[in-house]
Amino acid sequence: MLTVKNLTVAYDDTPVFTDVAVHFDAGKITGIIGPNGAGKSTLIKAILGLVKAQQGSVLYQGKSMRAVQKQVAYDEQRKDLDLNFPISVFDVVLTGTYGKLGLFRDPGKQAIAASRAALEQVALADFERRQIGQLSGGQLQRVFVARAIVQEAEIIILDEPFVGIDLQSETAIMAIMKQWRDAGKTIIVIHHDLNKVSQYFDDLVVMNHGIVDYGPTDQVYNAQNIERAFSADLSAVLFEKQEVDQ
Repeated sequence: MLTVKNLTVAYDDTPVFTDVAVHFDAGKITGIIGPNGAGKSTLIKAILGLVKAQQGSVLYQGKSMRAVQKQVAYDEQRKDLDLNFPISVFDVVLTGTYGKLGLFRDPGKQAIAASRAALEQVALADFERRQIGQLSGGQLQRVFVARAIVQEAEIIILDEPFVGIDLQSETAIMAIMKQWRDAGKTIIVIHHDLNKVSQYFDDLVVMNHGIVDYGPTDQVYNAQNIERAFSADLSAVLFEKQEVDQ
């Protein structure tokens, strides 16, 4: 279990959230939803130690995140990436093997073979020499999933992986996430499409500058929580639509 206790983060003395407590279970795909600016990405970055927390703790199986950092795979939002950086698809995937290498060691035959196999798994073997800026949004996300595959991490965190991608890529990524879940890994996904929440996630965290609610999706994804996090209007649209669909 990945456990967050009493976590507080502020930017320029303005709190993003205060005293956040939440946990993420192994063998589950957990979604994080909330309006823009709700603190979703900040929570993830605080968990990873990429932003400084004013207080609180984050533990994985009783250990600090610093102690288990090699067990974590993190894919940030596409908008935060330099797509002009001169690196190929294959080399991006190969970086996922670096955590297992000793100091000053280059990837060997096993790492190269694993990277090629991961590209096969996400149906991008023919793109391995492409520069990453030449890919579509869906292809780029599949590259990052391939990198996570070769990392063999126990915790996989994806920040809005489905933004601006095609349905085929989304379906392929979900299939791999389900394989990770079935292997007992902890998968955390920041997500924006509320229509697919019930379909995609075992557990759900609803945020708006703090935790509105969290737990099994069928208990947490309801009209009351969506109204508290987003708006009454959105809640009415979503849940009236569900009633019509049923």
